[in-house]
Amino acid sequence: MVRKHLKPTMIRRPPTIVCYICGREYGTKSIAIHEPQCLKKWHNENNLLPKELRRPEPKKPEVRTITAKGFYDLDALNEAAWTSAQSTLVPCAVCGRTFLPDRLIVHQRSCKPKVAK
Repeated sequence: MVRKHLKPTMIRRPPTIVCYICGREYGTKSIAIHEPQCLKKWHNENNLLPKELRRPEPKKPEVRTITAKGFYDLDALNEAAWTSAQSTLVPCAVCGRTFLPDRLIVHQRSCKPKVAK
């Protein structure tokens, strides 16, 4: 019996795009549906925050990096979107960890300064 050496087949993931608001990945077709809903949710949550934690509306990053074939560079687009999403995080004044503003409020209830021994 002769066995042929079979190469394992690579499963290629479909391309995804990072949301510039929440930082999650979405398919190229669903990102257009997600972004307006995510921005609406962002406004609703931002309006519920105390005035000192409210943030300016996130702006969609402009990435004009186009490859030789005329396509957008998805890696550059995703990197810019991820950086934009990360910039909305707020640091805790006690420990320095970063949170979404509504989560920072919850975190601050339990975050205490370290006591020197």
